[in-house]
Amino acid sequence: MQQDKHPDYHPVVFRDRAAGYAFLTRSTARSEQSIEWDDGETYPVIDVEISSESHPFYTGKSRTVDTEGRVARFERRYGGAGADETT
Repeated sequence: MQQDKHPDYHPVVFRDRAAGYAFLTRSTARSEQSIEWDDGETYPVIDVEISSESHPFYTGKSRTVDTEGRVARFERRYGGAGADETT
């Protein structure tokens, strides 16, 4: 490996707050936040929205979608007058 041509590759903790899951790996990602890990060392931490612990494909659990909010937003945007004209 040539010197000064590759980014810094260091240990980083990725944390999925929704699932309460965190894992330590190596990455080039940087973060201002840090966390003390199980081994007593402090590592940078990166919060992620979804990981294999919370993804519906891997967990087999589907998430509830707010369809009522979508319908209301559609009616606000486009009027919803089409339903009243047929009666």
